[in-house]
Amino acid sequence: MPQLGESIAEATVINLLVSEGDTVLTGQDLMEVETNKATMNVASPCPGLVRELLVKLNESYPVGSILGHLESSADDANRLGLKGETVSQVPVFEPGAASETAVDVAKDGSSRVEPTVPSLPVPAGAGGAGYMSPAMKARMLKYGLSASDLAGLPGSGAAGRVTIRDFEQFMARVEQQQTIPASTMRVAVADAMRRSWTRPIATVAMPVCFDPLLAHRKQCAVKPGPALYALRALAIALTEDTAPAGRLIGNRIIHPASIDVGFAVEVREGVLVPVIRKANETPISGLVGRYDELIRLAHQLRLPADATGGGIATVTNFGTFGLTWATPIPLPEQTIVLGMGAARRVPGWDEASGRFVPVMEANITLSFDHRVLDGGAAGRLLARVAQLLTSPEQL
Repeated sequence: MPQLGESIAEATVINLLVSEGDTVLTGQDLMEVETNKATMNVASPCPGLVRELLVKLNESYPVGSILGHLESSADDANRLGLKGETVSQVPVFEPGAASETAVDVAKDGSSRVEPTVPSLPVPAGAGGAGYMSPAMKARMLKYGLSASDLAGLPGSGAAGRVTIRDFEQFMARVEQQQTIPASTMRVAVADAMRRSWTRPIATVAMPVCFDPLLAHRKQCAVKPGPALYALRALAIALTEDTAPAGRLIGNRIIHPASIDVGFAVEVREGVLVPVIRKANETPISGLVGRYDELIRLAHQLRLPADATGGGIATVTNFGTFGLTWATPIPLPEQTIVLGMGAARRVPGWDEASGRFVPVMEANITLSFDHRVLDGGAAGRLLARVAQLLTSPEQL
């Protein structure tokens, strides 16, 4: 299935214009498809024999799906970038479309794509284009590898497909290099981030004046960490509207039953995320002891069971590394992560005096699963967090 438009992710086959066994010319229309915008034709990329049609009428297929095969000459196959075989099976696509071969549509219709809302730029359920043979998957399983481990490996097979030979040569090169075993925690973090990145992640940000927060912190007998201020502000904001922390499960958004918010702690060889339960119910002065205790236990790798897992959001203070801006990735089971950058002294406009005065300012960011939140909702949530951070007495 070719990319039929900038925002088109799937199309429905409504009419077949050729049959198996027909001889076709370059540019000849093979089938008629319908998108949510128009009816279009899929054309042959080269002359050849229609060897096989894999589609069913009135079913939807994502961009990149195999619609059928053409038997072409070696010259035409080479021209299309399909090298290495005398007679090539050429996936049907339009010149200029994505060249990677896709997974065939399953016989039981499991890969069928049906938009849950008309006119969505990308319909829910689109599997995307990608292909790995059973033999390749077996080899990868043997080495404990995932598709992301081979992201930078150029393939020599048809349409750039990674072959078994490519894979074995890649593994041989790996064995010749200096390696160290990854820790259990590093492997777990890598797996979590790989699963997180299967979702569309976006980030919004805004600067916040930290002078009120810093003044409030100086007055506290036991001083809260900056991330605790952000955690408490996020907990209050989510209490007012739990939808931004909801999870998309199928065609339903599941609202959280409790405002349990985690915070990232850098430890040896990775990151742990202790969770403060019901962070919306206790003022910040009552959370400092538990927060400091969880940081200490995290560094000892001894987090208690009641402080691990089940969080609905995470706060990360990347400002501790001197960073002013970053785009953290939410955990796989969470929709949002709030980030806090390092505070810097910058000129700020003072309405009372009518002049610029020095203020401490930091960027806060909100990275979110774009399937659940749009930019407006994310922006409103972040603005509410910023408002609470500039009124720390409310925390």
